[in-house]
Amino acid sequence: MNNLNISTDIIPIGELKKKLSQYLTNVHTTGHPLVITQNGKPAGVLISPAEYDELVYKKLFIESVNRGLSDVESGNVYSTTELQEELQKRRSARNF
Repeated sequence: MNNLNISTDIIPIGELKKKLSQYLTNVHTTGHPLVITQNGKPAGVLISPAEYDELVYKKLFIESVNRGLSDVESGNVYSTTELQEELQKRRSARNF
């Protein structure tokens, strides 16, 4: 995610309403998120679809790594031989 530019990337909701199309284009082309304020306080953030997809992917990846680390810590793991046997069973069951 690109850094936030305080002077241009924070706008009140009223200004967003007036120039929505322009702001959508800017977010897409610059990659800068847009902080939307309401009554002087942050109310939301507008990001590009690509940026959103990247954030979701990173979140899912980190969650997956954390699950794997938890499994290792709890001893919920397969040896190489056990894994090969389990995969062979599943392949055999799928072929019928």
